[in-house]
Amino acid sequence: MSTQHGSGAVPGANGPIDDVSKAIIEQLQEDGRRSYANIGKAVGLSEAAVRQRVQKLTDGGVMQIVAVTDPLQLGFSRQAMLGIKADDDLVAVADRIAALDQVDYCLVTAGSFDILAEVICENDHDLLRLITEIRGIDGVLSTETFMYLSLRKQEYNWGTR
Repeated sequence: MSTQHGSGAVPGANGPIDDVSKAIIEQLQEDGRRSYANIGKAVGLSEAAVRQRVQKLTDGGVMQIVAVTDPLQLGFSRQAMLGIKADDDLVAVADRIAALDQVDYCLVTAGSFDILAEVICENDHDLLRLITEIRGIDGVLSTETFMYLSLRKQEYNWGTR
């Protein structure tokens, strides 16, 4: 694929991401509001070519462009990571947990817990209600709650390495 135009294949099922697409992703990780024209100047493409590549990357599920908020400033004072042990189909249990509104991150893992779920709640009462709801899901054996006391780092600009 030529790196001088935006019509080339963009990954996911199509294969690896080329260096120009990685550079576009890094530009957007630095500033998700950066214009396609400015990104084009930085990576050597036209504005239209950048627009096409960004569309392919988002349509292909390679990336999302979102606003990252501070939950505390939006009234969500309780954040926690839940370690969950399950005895059923782990993917199905994780999918049921992931469908809950307060869950912002959920994964199946190897180790002490089968599933980890990051949750953002308005207060302790909301967290207790959520934990009770999760414990009621078929296949959930137990939960352990890790309360966030002080968020020291949360970044989404780790680049494409």
